[in-house]
Formats: sequence, C-alpha cells, structure tokens
Amino acid sequence: QVQLVESGGGLVQSGGSLRLSCEASGSIFYINAMGWYRQAPGRQRELVASITRGGSTNYADSVKGRFTISGDNDKNTVYLHMNILKPEDTAVYYCAAARPARPLVNNGGVDYWGQGTQVTVSS
Repeated sequence: QVQLVESGGGLVQSGGSLRLSCEASGSIFYINAMGWYRQAPGRQRELVASITRGGSTNYADSVKGRFTISGDNDKNTVYLHMNILKPEDTAVYYCAAARPARPLVNNGGVDYWGQGTQVTVSS
C-alpha cells in the first residue's frame, strides 16, 4: 500500500504563487509516476501535471508555462510550483501515483490518491 500526503494549499490572490508538496510513503518501490489532479465544484477531476520516475513530464494546456512539476526521489516527494495563479485555478488539488512508468492521463490509470488540498485564488 502507498500513502500520499499533500500540503501547501491555501488562499492566494490572482497573480500569486503557491507550492504544493506530496510525500509518498509505504510500498513506494511500486510507484513509477506521480502527479496532480484538480477538481473544481461542479466539474470533473482533471489532470494538471505528472512526472515519471525517469523525469518525463506532461501538463494540461491550461497550466503550461505557469505550473512546474518536480520530484525529489531522496525525499519521496513531488512538488507542484504554481505561478501566475488565476481564479479559474481554484479547486481541490489531489496528489496521485501510479505503477506504470508512463505519464498520467485523464480518465483512469491512477492507483493511489491523496486526500486533497484546497487552493483558492481570489480575484
């Protein structure tokens, strides 16, 4: 089993920055990809960004150029650096992990989820 614990959410003004962290513990040797999804009220959960153990990354078009995902293998932690935040980025952000060594996608493929952390961007 794998446990994912997120931190770093909060309230920020439009144009500001936040950094989310997700620490993995447990049977982490099974994990080959991690990432972040988000879900806004009334909307489906969507992929924000992911990174494989080998360092390959992918991003949603809506966050390209503003968000950066990175990983620290020694700390078993993945980070999401969010810059130039917009009110439409407001959502609950979920850390995700998967066993296959390929980028995460929408609609399935995640083996483990974190509990979520709220990000609110005020206009």
